[in-house]
Amino acid sequence: MKKNLHDIVIRALEEVKAQDIVSIDVMDITDVMDTMVVASGNSNRQVKSLANNVVVEAKAAGYALLGVEGEDSGEWVLVDFGDVIIHIMLPATRIFYDLEKLWSMRPDNAPSQSEHSSEEDNGSAEIGD
Repeated sequence: MKKNLHDIVIRALEEVKAQDIVSIDVMDITDVMDTMVVASGNSNRQVKSLANNVVVEAKAAGYALLGVEGEDSGEWVLVDFGDVIIHIMLPATRIFYDLEKLWSMRPDNAPSQSEHSSEEDNGSAEIGD
């Protein structure tokens, strides 16, 4: 019997000292994946090592890797195992893209168009000053 992929991913991230590991169940939002895991590494080198450890451990457990993106720079590495997709980023990159907030939003708690427009107006006024 195969071990749970999610558990393998979390353990592999913890082994290489990933920070702020967050799992998001996205089954109700998309058919592309079931779970998204987001974690941070302190340096490009650690981000690459985290991704590599996830790949090695999951493959050893019998899971097929669909792809890895971003290994060249190590700023943001995406590891795709189909049902589970892992985003490993530098802290500044993670803050900028804020995937947790993006993927946690539901249509019933998304800002209305008028709220969105007023936020944009406020932001553009600051830029012009």
